[in-house]
Amino acid sequence: MINLYGLEIKKLEELMIQEQQKRYRATQLYIWMYEKKAKTFDEMSDISLRFREVLKQKYCLDLPKIHTKQVSSDGTVKLLLEMNDGSKVETVLMRYSYGNVACVSSQVGCNMGCVFCASGLFKKTRNLTTAEMVGEILVLNQLLDDEEKGKHITHVVVMGTGEPFDNYENVMDFIRIINHPKALAIGARHITVSTCGLPDQIRRYAKEGLQINLAISLHAPNDEIRSKLMKINRPYPLDKLIPAVKEYENIAKRRVTFEYILLKGVNDSVQDADQLTKLIKGTLAYVNLIPYNPVIENEFQRSPHANVQAFLDRLIKNGVTATVRKEFGSDIDAACGQLRAKNN
Repeated sequence: MINLYGLEIKKLEELMIQEQQKRYRATQLYIWMYEKKAKTFDEMSDISLRFREVLKQKYCLDLPKIHTKQVSSDGTVKLLLEMNDGSKVETVLMRYSYGNVACVSSQVGCNMGCVFCASGLFKKTRNLTTAEMVGEILVLNQLLDDEEKGKHITHVVVMGTGEPFDNYENVMDFIRIINHPKALAIGARHITVSTCGLPDQIRRYAKEGLQINLAISLHAPNDEIRSKLMKINRPYPLDKLIPAVKEYENIAKRRVTFEYILLKGVNDSVQDADQLTKLIKGTLAYVNLIPYNPVIENEFQRSPHANVQAFLDRLIKNGVTATVRKEFGSDIDAACGQLRAKNN
């Protein structure tokens, strides 16, 4: 059966025409599915009984099931969600002063193999479908609505398990659905996609005509360090990645965020900050420094606070806009780099 949560509006309109329905039926379904939060086709009272029977026979409105739920001392919620085939992924709710942020996974496992990241410990078994990613948001919305009527996800970061640009089509449809005004109506500038750096897909993304934010997992100031940390740097070194970023900024007229995890004695010296400044010169990008979150399977250590501050100060002195990311959920392994679909 086709899960209607996986169809962006144009595809749903085409499906309605194939079903010998009017094109507007797609918007009508969106309103029931997302605004009115109908769980079954029987609830859709302004759709004919005959067509509701067709919908029940050929289509579904399935959502992931909550396998486990953990709540951090800071209010962060981590869910281990089970899909219809038994696959499990983690999704995280973070509470900021400006809204409720969902960190969404895009794949079951990850093939990027970044040595500091827990997500890469489990090889990719498959891509998540568009419906499954939308389901991550809908399940979190239900939790929030149970807390307080009308509370919902306001911001989305596709930074969970998986490489979003390795599941490009499904991720783009996911974005179009959650951004659609008759669906979840999450503003484009409240959505961020993070990639470890696939130049061809970055260029493709630049031409989508979306105002979605783009973040690049950089984590090193040169090829020598980056190739040790991120195997993606071997086929796509920095002299391929950085030109793609500049092309993206030129076409999309949007600046990029460079994510940079600070690892003690690896990439956290002021000399590294100077190299990073030279590397990103000529881009509009700013740098988001991320304190390392421990993963028991490797020996990397968090940079001391003094190193983090010195690195930040050097970037600012060099004219680079930089911030240090606020941490959420590290006590339940829900922080950056810790997601792994672990049964708890």
